[in-house]
Amino acid sequence: MFAIVRTGGKQYRVTTKSLLKVERIEGAPGEVITLGEVLAVGEGENVAIGRPLVAGASVTATVVAQDRLDKILILKKRRRKNSRRRQGHRQNVTVLRIGEIRREEAHGA
Repeated sequence: MFAIVRTGGKQYRVTTKSLLKVERIEGAPGEVITLGEVLAVGEGENVAIGRPLVAGASVTATVVAQDRLDKILILKKRRRKNSRRRQGHRQNVTVLRIGEIRREEAHGA
């Protein structure tokens, strides 16, 4: 089973037991968190697509680590002006291990 979740302004396709690096989420390593913004969930031909979210669906994940990515360099140069600017940063991320993908079935449609 897979799910498409939205966190930190980005969308991720996740499966059970997969590792995922997302923008910083508060939580200590070992803590279980719930990702509630599920856009799609299912497997094979049985996929529920939300409008915009799937009602009753959630994904639980365990925080593995609070980490930082490699440095990103931003270089700007204006030709013939002798103007150069260099800037960089390291993005804070949270490493998650996806646990359970839950989906409540709609009854009595």
